[in-house]
Amino acid sequence: MDKLQRNERIAAVLKVLSDNPNKIFTLGQFSEMFGTAKSTLSEDIDIVQKLLARYQFGVIETISGASGGIRYFPIMGDEDVQETVQELITDLSKSERIIPGGFLYILDVIFSPEMVSKIARIFARTFYNKDVDYVLTMETKGIPLAFMTARYLNVPLIIVRHNNEATDGASVNINYVSGSSKKLQTMVLPLRALKRNSRIVFVDDFMKGGGTANGIIELAKEFECQLVGTAVLVETAEPTKKLVENFFSILTLYNVDDENMAIDIRPSFKI
Repeated sequence: MDKLQRNERIAAVLKVLSDNPNKIFTLGQFSEMFGTAKSTLSEDIDIVQKLLARYQFGVIETISGASGGIRYFPIMGDEDVQETVQELITDLSKSERIIPGGFLYILDVIFSPEMVSKIARIFARTFYNKDVDYVLTMETKGIPLAFMTARYLNVPLIIVRHNNEATDGASVNINYVSGSSKKLQTMVLPLRALKRNSRIVFVDDFMKGGGTANGIIELAKEFECQLVGTAVLVETAEPTKKLVENFFSILTLYNVDDENMAIDIRPSFKI
């Protein structure tokens, strides 16, 4: 290919990195790709790092050693996190979201590609340095959030189901107790879906009692895997004592008052 100018190389490097988050690239690979000296590419990457930092588009991590190189994480900056959290609160506080019985309608949010992308970048910011091998979710509403989080972490997505499918082959079935309804439920995962001794993250849309997340912990043990994190979009303030302790949530739902048509939802963390 024709020799590229610096601005063209920078645009190309950004494109390659953004299309392949959490993937290691060596200077040698970029050198072969663009027909440019490694020293020149090193200068280009310095410029890219400064651009990403300036506009809070993510970070580039340098990995030393024989197998080292650089990799890009599209994590969200503090200002964008604050803006996204406030956008979510404003939207989810609308009275028309109240469903009789004191429930909150959020399906349009978790099925919005634009909003799901923003939420997933917040989740990725939490787990990008955890050496994650898989993202897990429980069917079905958590799938969009988990899928996009897996995309930003550049790892496979695994969907845990309630029932076996004929095409699954041998599976692991466990029973767990729902933290909210206290009902006994089943989760199923094919033996071929998850490699032993992997590091996994569980992503879901909503947490009340934490029963599903606790079930995922027990399922991970069956595969000799480590759950290194749990992330949910919304948790409820009650019960205060969940069945799991270490989890990350973006929003906390304190009350849905269907009589006065009022919703009390707040950020779960300080930025």
